Amino acid sequence: MLKPHRFLLGSLTLIAIVIGAGAAAFAYTAGWFSPERLTPGRLVAALAPPTGPALGHRRNHAKGICFTGVFEANGAGSELSRAQVFARGQYPVLGRFNLGTPDPNAPDATVRIRGLGVSISTPDGQEWRSAMVDPPVFPVSTPQGFYELLLASASKDPNAMKNFAAAHPEFAPFGDWAKNAPWTGSYAEDRFNSLNSFVFVDNSGAGHVVRWSLLPAAQPVPISPDDLAKRGPDFLEQEIAQRVASAPQRWTMVVTIANPGDSTADPSKAWPGDRRTVEIGTLVAQKIEAERDGPCRDINFDPTVLPTGIQVSDDPFPAARSAAYARSYDLRTAEAKDYPRTATGTKP
Repeated sequence: MLKPHRFLLGSLTLIAIVIGAGAAAFAYTAGWFSPERLTPGRLVAALAPPTGPALGHRRNHAKGICFTGVFEANGAGSELSRAQVFARGQYPVLGRFNLGTPDPNAPDATVRIRGLGVSISTPDGQEWRSAMVDPPVFPVSTPQGFYELLLASASKDPNAMKNFAAAHPEFAPFGDWAKNAPWTGSYAEDRFNSLNSFVFVDNSGAGHVVRWSLLPAAQPVPISPDDLAKRGPDFLEQEIAQRVASAPQRWTMVVTIANPGDSTADPSKAWPGDRRTVEIGTLVAQKIEAERDGPCRDINFDPTVLPTGIQVSDDPFPAARSAAYARSYDLRTAEAKDYPRTATGTKP
């Protein structure tokens, strides 16, 4: 999401590229954190490359493809939350597979971070939206740190990223993932993580601080970026469309419950692996549609759109993301005439 044309050479180059491609997964900012320095408008503007933003497109995760399907709740989530979405049954899903880049035409092999946005609706008229990504941790611990990361990645100072990393030791786990985690050749093989903490409220009124992940049923097959590039610039969209046309694709939703003392406001810190987990259901992608005229084109996957029984936690980022997403939405809506249309399409 940061400016890929300015990535620095040297040992931090790959990390800078990952940040540039994927920091858009979380447009973390809101005016109340530091009104004189950090606002949704300023951060969203900072995401644009020197040539300007891709008009009519999302300012982050601009490359994506829609899907529809269902969430098959197994009932186990009702122990943790009174939200209807956890009662046993099937609920319609609108989703979007995406890449962390401001460029809707970016070649797949140049973008390290992949995302998944979902909106699950229930018969009581409520909705649960979530925007997840494939890294296991976020690179920084605070919204201000994220803003500083944007500035460092865009800086012409050859030491900017090195100095940033030294000032933000929490950056190291993300950097390790960026350099060493395997790539896959399919969205269907990726694990997606909420990273932010939320509170599930049960029928007794008790709260449980949680994070969740979607674990793929498809077996991940490692692929190098070079081999992915050989498959074409839009291979991931083509591949998921073909795969879903052959058979619905599934991910198991697993909720992890925090222990007392776990860091709930800092997405750069992973919780220990021995924390209790509960499998609450299965996400099923049943139909792929191009975004241009598809159902996900005009939806924000705002993580603060939550049903009764799910609340934000002390993690400040979801509210900040919501503010930035709204700014991005306003901009692209105003630019609807600039969004590419199909010959028969009527939606921008």
